[in-house]
Amino acid sequence: MSLLRLAAGRLVSRGRCGLKAAASKKRRIRLEMARPSSDMADFREVFAKAKHIAIITGAGVSAESGVPTFRGAGGFWRKWQAQELATPEAFARNPSRVWEFYHYRREVMLSKHPNPAHIAIAECERRLSKQGRSVVVITQNIDELHRKAGTKHLLEIHGSLFKTRCTNCGNVAANYKSPICPALAGKGAPDPETEDTMIPVEDLPQCEEDGCNGLLRPHVVWFGETLDPDILTEVEKELEICDLCLVVGTSSVVYPAAMFAPQVSARGVPVAEFNMEATPATKRFRFHFPGPCGTTLPPALARHQTEIIS
Repeated sequence: MSLLRLAAGRLVSRGRCGLKAAASKKRRIRLEMARPSSDMADFREVFAKAKHIAIITGAGVSAESGVPTFRGAGGFWRKWQAQELATPEAFARNPSRVWEFYHYRREVMLSKHPNPAHIAIAECERRLSKQGRSVVVITQNIDELHRKAGTKHLLEIHGSLFKTRCTNCGNVAANYKSPICPALAGKGAPDPETEDTMIPVEDLPQCEEDGCNGLLRPHVVWFGETLDPDILTEVEKELEICDLCLVVGTSSVVYPAAMFAPQVSARGVPVAEFNMEATPATKRFRFHFPGPCGTTLPPALARHQTEIIS
């Protein structure tokens, strides 16, 4: 977890410098008065000059597509919240129940479509690539809506609903079957009165690698599991070269992703937050644009008048 250690180190060192440095009173007052700007024209000027843009997205960017978050009050599937089902322990105890939950989520996602925020990001990536500029999307979401919108440079740090991993041989594979196995057809209803189906393990999704037939699990990062170190290394590389960072639809409370943007801001790179409301990290950023991402993001990422497109 080198990225997390790096971010934590930078944040701690900056905090200590703030306590010990003999800064002038005028400078202290200026820092205390600093607030994130909502000046879109100012942001657009920064955006027009950026060569490497990192966009960090969370559940809020998909909420406008009707994707259930299973977070907070009312965020239940049957009588369980996601954090009670999305764990290795829950899968070991009752793989049938966990697969019902994920089968329901997969089927829901097959009916959902990218919203204007997803589309604006994908269009921005296509347009800027023709100008020798880059956009990378670092998402906490597992719904693949960025992929469906056309985003190419995508780092899915929490995995994907449409990938499976074998608990026996470890093989990871894309899987868009509907249903993912015959035994789950018509199962997964979220109503709290619905009883568990109790599907035998041998009838749950099985590995199709030659001679394996191991039990498959969703290829997502569950509570209590660590993020893929290879993906974290890629994220670190992208954050080290970016000269503009956008934080879109994330509460900035899920770690280690919550430290990504503050790490970038700590080295002086402009960070713009697009979210329904302020978050614990908002005051660390240069810009904050409140409101639905599907409304605020498209004009922010639209073609700038200074852009030259061949």
